[in-house]
Amino acid sequence: MGIKNKYLTEIFKMALPIILGNLGFIMIGVGDVIVAGRHSTQTLAAVSLATAITNCLMMLGIGVLASVSAILSNYRGEGKSVEKYFYPSLKFAMLLACITSALIFGTIPLIDKLGFGEGLTPIVKDYFFVTGFATFGGYLHCMAKEYLQSFEIVLFPNILNIFCIFLNIGLNILFVFGWKFIPSMGAIGLAIASLITRLFMGIVLFAYCFKRIKIEKSSGNNKLYYKDLLKVGLPASIAIMIEFAAFNIVAVIMGRISGIYAAAHNILCTLTSVSFMIPLAVSNAMAVKVGFANGAKQYDELKKYAFTGMKVCSGFMACSAIFIGCFPEFLIKLFTVDAELIKVCVPIVYVLCAFQIFDGWQVSLSGIFRGIKKTKIVMISNFITYWFMAFPLGCFLALKVGLNLMGFWISIGLSAIVLCTTMFVIMQNKFRKMES
Repeated sequence: MGIKNKYLTEIFKMALPIILGNLGFIMIGVGDVIVAGRHSTQTLAAVSLATAITNCLMMLGIGVLASVSAILSNYRGEGKSVEKYFYPSLKFAMLLACITSALIFGTIPLIDKLGFGEGLTPIVKDYFFVTGFATFGGYLHCMAKEYLQSFEIVLFPNILNIFCIFLNIGLNILFVFGWKFIPSMGAIGLAIASLITRLFMGIVLFAYCFKRIKIEKSSGNNKLYYKDLLKVGLPASIAIMIEFAAFNIVAVIMGRISGIYAAAHNILCTLTSVSFMIPLAVSNAMAVKVGFANGAKQYDELKKYAFTGMKVCSGFMACSAIFIGCFPEFLIKLFTVDAELIKVCVPIVYVLCAFQIFDGWQVSLSGIFRGIKKTKIVMISNFITYWFMAFPLGCFLALKVGLNLMGFWISIGLSAIVLCTTMFVIMQNKFRKMES
């Protein structure tokens, strides 16, 4: 029992501050949804459609940068000095920000062809324009957070996230509704608030890195590091994008039918994302612990961290599913007072609850594969499951059977079960190869 407690304690010791930070990060998004919903259903629908696309594009860089902590943890396990990788990580993050920003700006002319309607399209385009500049602050924050996490420094970065909940909500209210000489800006006010908040988070954490770590100058030859970042980070990034795209294309498709479905989908995604932040934090801690054990070739330790983390993630999501299933209408009413919107959301909440356990299981497996630097498996599994199963089945149930948004959520839930089972079997095979 003592040995089991050791792995549980170490995971929680690192994961708890990350949990607070992840909740802070998602609560920034929750604040956006609540303020948008209080402004108008049209504002909520427009923001839902805009973020459905911009989030997918921004995940391109966020997913790659999420590998920084896993790679540097492996290096630490091998006995390498990792202080010299700060500036290469910074250059890499800013290059990714330039690419992502260009993609966002390049998508703006295409929005007219998506058929959102005259009332929504101009708002979506304005939101895109501001978000294109927000990538630099967002990627700076992500890089600095992952760099600190590789040293298991997690408290301050995540306290910062908590503080920024209140900063972002204040800015949202100020720019969305206006005050004195500041006019009411509606949806674009949400984008401006996010831009300021992300820039603030990035600059503060950038400065904190110099305070906590004796950063060394780069030797100049970082090809191996960049190669590792792309080898591990790019498949992980594509895997995240595949999952994000599967969720967010639902908002686009249903938004063409009615803006209320796009708004409902955003509320449901936000609701499940809040509970998802806990297993995501545990997954991040697992990636670092498993990565260190993998670098040190301590395979018995690696397995114990892996299985302990999986039990924690699945157990928490089971509790979350029970709680959400008991109070669906109360939780939906936190986001909107629109009776029709509530009527659409509540039945789907029960479907959401059914797949939450597998969602927690899936994210814990992703952390393990990041730690052992086998992220191609996650990418391929996600692609096959979401695009060859979830999307076609969702389109059939939603558009042919007539279940609308409910049909897509049923297909996502079934796909999550298949994905988890597949990744677990592959993980077991990898562990057997390590031991032999």
